[in-house]
Amino acid sequence: MSTVYQVAGATTPSGRSRSRKQATPARARHRPGVLALKEIRHYQRSTNLLIRKAPFARLVREILLLRHPAGMEFRWQKAAIECLQEASEAYLVHLLSDAYLCSVHARRVTLMPRDVRLIRRLRQPGY
Repeated sequence: MSTVYQVAGATTPSGRSRSRKQATPARARHRPGVLALKEIRHYQRSTNLLIRKAPFARLVREILLLRHPAGMEFRWQKAAIECLQEASEAYLVHLLSDAYLCSVHARRVTLMPRDVRLIRRLRQPGY
């Protein structure tokens, strides 16, 4: 009985030669945090609104329906909804930046819900 030795990677069991995969160049990887800082700089430079207009308008209308009876119908001007959106985004950005200062004060990098709760409590009138 004869023993057949096979060179690793040279041929398949059927005797055909194996085709080796071509080495594809690896995509350049960024260090952790580099893309996040790039994204932060991008949004700080832009003046565009961050929340989409149609979902925000639906949210405003839904909140209005919850606050008023179902028989009343309201119509909104486009400028009024844009004004509300501008003010709400400015409020949220200011709130989150203050909350992040709380997390830095606590020697953390991660923003947590308790930071936002603390800032909202400190902003209450008469506190």
